[in-house]
Amino acid sequence: MIKKGIILAGGKGTRMSPLTKAVNKQLLPIYDKPLIFYPLSILMLSKIKDILIIVNKGQLEQYKKILPNGDNLGIKISYLEQSKPRGLPDAFVIGEKFIGKENVAMILGDNFFYGQNLSKLLLDNTKLSKGARVVLHKVLKPELFGIAKINNQKKITKIKEKPKKFFSDLAITGLYFFDNKVVNFAKKLKPSKRGEVEIVDLLNFYKSKNQLSADLIGRGGAWLDTGSMDDFYKTSSFVSAIENRQGLKIACLEEIAFNNKWIKKKHLKQSIKFYGNCDYSKYLTKLL
Repeated sequence: MIKKGIILAGGKGTRMSPLTKAVNKQLLPIYDKPLIFYPLSILMLSKIKDILIIVNKGQLEQYKKILPNGDNLGIKISYLEQSKPRGLPDAFVIGEKFIGKENVAMILGDNFFYGQNLSKLLLDNTKLSKGARVVLHKVLKPELFGIAKINNQKKITKIKEKPKKFFSDLAITGLYFFDNKVVNFAKKLKPSKRGEVEIVDLLNFYKSKNQLSADLIGRGGAWLDTGSMDDFYKTSSFVSAIENRQGLKIACLEEIAFNNKWIKKKHLKQSIKFYGNCDYSKYLTKLL
């Protein structure tokens, strides 16, 4: 079972500048919650309680104001700083001590997932004992993403970053599950032309050992990458539409913790006091 998770919430956020000059992108709002709540909710739905958030140098205090240490959610949140963006696999080098001898899940801080059978998919993937697994989602414009081709056994046969020629329409989302070897593999990677180590190279390591598999988010699910201004607002509209129609909140961390029996009603009351008079608090009051 995978019991540890990493959220990579660093990056320059240049595509959303000037907004991101003062505030980290992951702290900007997607509808009524900071973006960071959404990837954190995915790890919590995976029943992962030990979480490391990797942030940019100098932004630690901003995060701790909203997510101090996880006590209010019955989980453990720790932080590490990344001096500069060095690519996604760098998360495993930074988090080596945190990972220890365990297997680990990683989610990118700007990824949004939603779907009916999402919890089942997540729990199935935390059972990974060996190799690596990525979550794929069908896209209209494969040339904009890292793309994977799979066989009937859901083993990945080919991966390419932003391919010019069409060979698959399955994009690699920002959700990954790895065995403990990931730390050593990540250390061996050489930077690409961009000057960063690449996740595709890391995945190819596993593929060369025939240990890279995939899981698919089906038609009823959604994966949105909030990297650009346009995508950011589309995601916000999506959350707003669903929440206002159903009256249920997406990524309400306290609700997930409460449903998992990690916290009690007194913790909900503390959270209501912490957030103050807002719609989020009113929603938590309904849970009581």
